Amino acid sequence: MMLIIFRSRLTDAAGDDYQNMSAAIKAHAETFPGFVDIKSYQADDGERLTVVRWGDAATLQAWAEDTKHVAAKNLGRAKWYEYYNLEVAEIVRASNFQRDAATA
Repeated sequence: MMLIIFRSRLTDAAGDDYQNMSAAIKAHAETFPGFVDIKSYQADDGERLTVVRWGDAATLQAWAEDTKHVAAKNLGRAKWYEYYNLEVAEIVRASNFQRDAATA
């Protein structure tokens, strides 16, 4: 499993056009083999955090090279992002817990 951690801050130019592109790219990513899920959060200071999980490095690489994704990245750099920081990590261990509804 591969994990993408994307921290960013938007410029004042990021309006409805950004929201529309973001929704379209998310929907496009969800069609890719190997896509697991995506969650986004925004801090009180306006910095944004998006966490994306991919099944493996090969499917992540295919996404990185996708022409629609590359076009969106270029537009983001040119217009919408004040900055971003992207980190890629491989999950080496995971554990889960879920409370049983009968004991809650």
